[in-house]
Amino acid sequence: MPTTTGATPTHCPYCALQCGMNLSPTPDGSVGVSERVDFPVNRGALCGKGATAPALLAPAGRLTGPLARDDAGALVPATWEEALDRVAARLARTRADHGPDAVGVFGGGGLTNEKAYALGKFARVALGSSQIDYNGRFCMSSAAAAGVRAFGLDRGLPFPLEDVSGTGCVVLVGANPAETMPPALRYFDGLRENGGTLIVVDPRRTRTARRADLHLAPRPGTDLALALGMLHLVVAEGRVDEEYVRRRTSGWEEARAAAMAHWPEYVERVTGVPAPRLREAVRLFCAPPAAMVLTARGPEQQAKGTDTVSAWINLCLATGRAGRPLSGYGCLTGQGNGQGGREHGQKADQLPGYRSLTDPGDRRHVAAVWGVDPRSLPGPGRSAYELLDALGTDVRSLLVMGSNPVVSAPRAAHVEERLRSVDFLAVCDVVLSETAAMADVVLPVTQWAEETGTTTSLEGRVLLRRRAVAPPPGVRGDLEVLHGLAARLGGGRGLEEKFPTDPEEVFEELRRASAGGPADYSGISYRRLAEEGGVFWPCPADVDGEGRARPAEGERAAGEGGATGGEWARGVAATTGGPPGKGGPRATHPGTPRLFLERFATDDGRARFAPVSHRPIAEEPDDTYPVLLTTGRVVSQYQSGAQTRRIDALNAAAPGPFVEVHPRLAERLGAAEGDSLTVVSRRGRVVAPARVTPGIRPDTVFMPFHWPGEGRVNTVTNPALDPTSGMPEFKVCAVRVEVTERREATGRNG
Repeated sequence: MPTTTGATPTHCPYCALQCGMNLSPTPDGSVGVSERVDFPVNRGALCGKGATAPALLAPAGRLTGPLARDDAGALVPATWEEALDRVAARLARTRADHGPDAVGVFGGGGLTNEKAYALGKFARVALGSSQIDYNGRFCMSSAAAAGVRAFGLDRGLPFPLEDVSGTGCVVLVGANPAETMPPALRYFDGLRENGGTLIVVDPRRTRTARRADLHLAPRPGTDLALALGMLHLVVAEGRVDEEYVRRRTSGWEEARAAAMAHWPEYVERVTGVPAPRLREAVRLFCAPPAAMVLTARGPEQQAKGTDTVSAWINLCLATGRAGRPLSGYGCLTGQGNGQGGREHGQKADQLPGYRSLTDPGDRRHVAAVWGVDPRSLPGPGRSAYELLDALGTDVRSLLVMGSNPVVSAPRAAHVEERLRSVDFLAVCDVVLSETAAMADVVLPVTQWAEETGTTTSLEGRVLLRRRAVAPPPGVRGDLEVLHGLAARLGGGRGLEEKFPTDPEEVFEELRRASAGGPADYSGISYRRLAEEGGVFWPCPADVDGEGRARPAEGERAAGEGGATGGEWARGVAATTGGPPGKGGPRATHPGTPRLFLERFATDDGRARFAPVSHRPIAEEPDDTYPVLLTTGRVVSQYQSGAQTRRIDALNAAAPGPFVEVHPRLAERLGAAEGDSLTVVSRRGRVVAPARVTPGIRPDTVFMPFHWPGEGRVNTVTNPALDPTSGMPEFKVCAVRVEVTERREATGRNG
């Protein structure tokens, strides 16, 4: 692949676009970033976060040696041997005293596939614990659950981003890519340049909404009613694709009956979206021959997020907009490896390759790869918030890798209290995050450009991130940490041999573990990723000369009663095919950029409608808490801010939290731009300056979630959980807003 002379081609450490970039040494000893135009997703473009990412590599502000808490309660330097000995001893003691499930593991959606795979294996094999989950549960778990429910498979986008520009209409629900993934805007701009229309559903008039042909601003927490209202109109106006529904779906009658209870005037009362605008949205969506619905955290981070996404999928299915060229439902994954992070075993209920912990065949397959008895593998554990809530009671010790729940978890003050209550806390991180600062032992680990590994983008494209620079002395890789802990926990039994430190060796094992599973990586290798720049899964290892996938030995034992994920993957291989083999019986499978074009990943190949109905948010406003709060991101910060808050240029652009309020609400409060506001919920209070704007509903306030301290908005968010996905209701809760101090008195400028 072409690259700048002396540069290392790699990928951005931030969002799930995984933009391509080149890294090069500079004369002053730092690292420079340059365009990598050969990568098709961003074609060289980078947002401010990506352009400043090399600043993360500077030794200043990061951890360069282990820390351990002394008898006086202070974190002091320790050697690696001391730190690993202490972590292993404390985890072993907890396991001996209280059982293996008293030890918890909390991972991250930014970990590479290799590290996510090894962490899940470590929890289940080295610790024997079921108590593992990761912060990706807070990202797109509702969309994943709805995707599996409808299609039999979850992949964020079942088509490449390039298809967005070629479709006729996109309904973008609760997404603000102008701030969360700016290089993706080229595809939405391309859509409109090609004559297509963009509909944005968001309670705020965001930078993205300002580019839309139609902006619908529903009351937070009512996206489900909005989608059902559109489906009602599709039926009432005779826009159902009856032939498609008959041939490629099941469950339509029940879903249609549920939708018909959501007539436009009722939906207007619930959502605040005028019925004529609802009709206009249906007309725009149904007019072209192809269309898409894309969701993000807005509809997903709700206690009914799975049903909400299902309703949008129902709209696609009823109009024949799924499993067809330039049409479909997709989810804009947030975290850098949010997709791969949940595919390979750090999620509470899954084994590598998107296999199920409760399926006997899946357990046998993975146990054989790991060299353990399937009966020794624990069952499913708690979801992320439930795991954090159990700290100090059922879960007594915790290992955290690549996450900062003190800032990112809902009801964050309670989570912070739970973390303080554990017998032992160990954290692996690049910087001394707010969570790491609470730990008994902190282990400094390598980061993106200091290590090689793979990630999987929001498109399902597996990518190779290459090591470009050496880490600072005293820093080790996460794989080395797990290897060292396994050696100590194994008691001389060679357990560490199951945890290699070479990422390519780990990936080779991951390939075997995923073979025949829904997320089949077995046909992908480091060499192939380096040569091709990325491969879409599923990608089986063996295909015959006609491009048909060969089943792995003994694979058909996986799953009973209907098509297994492996059988579906082989079906995909047969329908997408590789080029006919020449001169031999095997061919390389090309990967699968576009899913479901022939059949869905269900037993019968049909997509399933879900009969869902609107229900209220978990916490409706009342006289004490009369306003709705919603949360989100800003363009110059990322997630909990543990990385971006250490970069001067990004802090200058986004120095701190704020409360976005409509002028009418500001007038009722007696508040002006820059006044200090207190936002109070049933769980706590936060303080931040007012930002007065007509671009938000008068009954709603917005706060970004990147900061700790008095502006930590997750102090007040609601941990009510979706019963299917375990997703907390980050996106809406009831609050009251009070003026704390006037700007003139504080001198704050908002």
